[in-house]
Amino acid sequence: MTCSDSRIDPNLVTQTDPGELFIARNAGNIVPPHHPAPGGEEATIEFAVTGLGIRDLIVCGHTRCGAMKGLLDPAGLADMPAVRHWLTHADATRRIIREKYGHLADLPLLTAAAQENVLVQLEHLRTHPAVATGLAKGELKLHGWMYKIETGEVFAFDPTAGQFAPVDDRAPSAIPATRLTAPML
Repeated sequence: MTCSDSRIDPNLVTQTDPGELFIARNAGNIVPPHHPAPGGEEATIEFAVTGLGIRDLIVCGHTRCGAMKGLLDPAGLADMPAVRHWLTHADATRRIIREKYGHLADLPLLTAAAQENVLVQLEHLRTHPAVATGLAKGELKLHGWMYKIETGEVFAFDPTAGQFAPVDDRAPSAIPATRLTAPML
């Protein structure tokens, strides 16, 4: 899952060809929690995991995210009620930022929001039955990534260090069952 922002090209970021990745995109790389009346995101996740046998799910956020800007400044969404409603799936992110990052402003605050949102959305993924089953069977891994638009760098959440670290030639660590908060890039 990644943001619908046109500055993010998952195939370019991962150096893959079209068709090698199963990509789901929406504003803010949001994964609504499982709900009895599933929507498009849940159907897409279920199809990827159960139908296609995807073994690695990545939630990839990015710097300078407009959705996170809207989350931090809901007044700016007055003319976009659908976007404002969509961002309620990132309410935990907003609360974490308010409680933990009050000392930040501007771009550092926006980056912290994007990072925390990746972790919140990974938690939401775990609520989906297909994902929970894959995790329980050891057949699925979750990954949290951040794409830095300014440099093209990719950072993966390292649960051992409790922070995002540059991706190297090794596969990024899977996110553990317990949530760790993300410090700044």
